[in-house]
Amino acid sequence: MPVGFSERYPLLDIIRGFALFGVLEDNLFGFSGWSFQEMSQWEKLPTWPADGILGFLELTFINGKFYSLFSLLFGIGFSIILLRNERRGVNPLKIFYRRLLVLLILFGLPHLFIFWEGDILTLYALLGMLLPLFRKCSDRTLLIWAVCLIVSPLLIDGIKVIFQFQPGAFLEKIGDAIDKKNGLPHGGELGKYLSQKGVGWQHWRNWQESGYLYRYGELLNSNRLPKVMAMFLLGFLAGRKMIYAKVDQYKSLLRKIRKWGFWIGIPASLAMAYFETDGKNIPNPAGLLDTFFYALGVIPLSLAYAASLCLIWVRKQGASKLNVFAPLGRMALSNYLMQTLLAILIYYSVGFGLGGNMGPAIFMPLGLLVYMLQIIYSYWWLTLFDYGPLEFIWRSLTYGRSLAIRKK
Repeated sequence: MPVGFSERYPLLDIIRGFALFGVLEDNLFGFSGWSFQEMSQWEKLPTWPADGILGFLELTFINGKFYSLFSLLFGIGFSIILLRNERRGVNPLKIFYRRLLVLLILFGLPHLFIFWEGDILTLYALLGMLLPLFRKCSDRTLLIWAVCLIVSPLLIDGIKVIFQFQPGAFLEKIGDAIDKKNGLPHGGELGKYLSQKGVGWQHWRNWQESGYLYRYGELLNSNRLPKVMAMFLLGFLAGRKMIYAKVDQYKSLLRKIRKWGFWIGIPASLAMAYFETDGKNIPNPAGLLDTFFYALGVIPLSLAYAASLCLIWVRKQGASKLNVFAPLGRMALSNYLMQTLLAILIYYSVGFGLGGNMGPAIFMPLGLLVYMLQIIYSYWWLTLFDYGPLEFIWRSLTYGRSLAIRKK
């Protein structure tokens, strides 16, 4: 059976719900078309230079940090599945792999190919299948593996510089050929393609036909796979220690993580944001500065966020205003996919078509409004039902039985 309500740890739901905010705000840079435009287009907007400042702050404090939180939680989830099922004498890997296959086939792949190329579920499902390989590792070995994976992009990008190549280039080349066939523009005009009036459906399908190729080309080029796997392993280690259930016993460790995570993560993330915007990328040797400060900034700052939430939680003895995030966390899959549908409705021409002419000074507050509405929706839904709508389907198929969704 899935985790019962008496077995849930609200702290994990809080962190998951908090992470959804950063994921939404980060994804809006793509949905709105902003990240596909050029400086000359940004400067013509009435909200410039506020847009530039907010974009820089987003790179510093949000970009990369919140998908890392989700990756950490994914690893913790794996540990919970192992512990619960081993206690009950059930093969945990059967449950785990079935869970991943449902995530991949029913949610990840349709999301990637039909709705939005920026999907993360497919990557999590595929990469998560490697986690059982680390099941028997000692804590020390897990930590060594995680550290090695965190710093591995420096070695990988060093090789790219020496041999002057990008591993995802072949996927991007295929995507470029598809775009030429479909008549997609190049350069900054690409940022307005999905918001043009009158041709919404066809433009959306043209975009999605090649979008997944660029997405996975970018994931390879940015070394996302070892980064995500590192956070999976750190989450698995934290879950094995059950830190989320014994926060009071780990306060000293969490304070150290919070202190050094902020002291190292903030300056490094500021440097990362600066070098991310200098136009010098791998295989240019100067692009190694991006890689170095990403490794030094993203994961420490992400862990500092998680540690801060844990410490607030234990200080307030669970009676914290952070509980506002918990309903979103209980329905994280439903809310994540809802964010895609709402963004398509708002920014693409199949909906209101507001993308292409809007900067962060407008779409980031709009994202906050959407997030607040999701909080209200999640509270309302969970007064009626025990699970989010997609969580109900996912759990029922994972455990091979129909669960009761409505509250008793």
